[in-house]
Amino acid sequence: MKDELMTVPQILDELGGVSRRTFYRWRELGQGPAAFKLPNGELRVWRSDFRTWLRQLETAA
Repeated sequence: MKDELMTVPQILDELGGVSRRTFYRWRELGQGPAAFKLPNGELRVWRSDFRTWLRQLETAA
């Protein structure tokens, strides 16, 4: 399966409407998925990292 980079809007959509501010707050608190900045300042998250992060949330619940 090929991994892909997700944009912040894609992540928010996958999370069912979580606000951009909430996502960035999670990042500030170190609770968001692993992400990196492109040279233009935009964030990207590998889909595999996003799925791992979601699985960790399910385990903690």
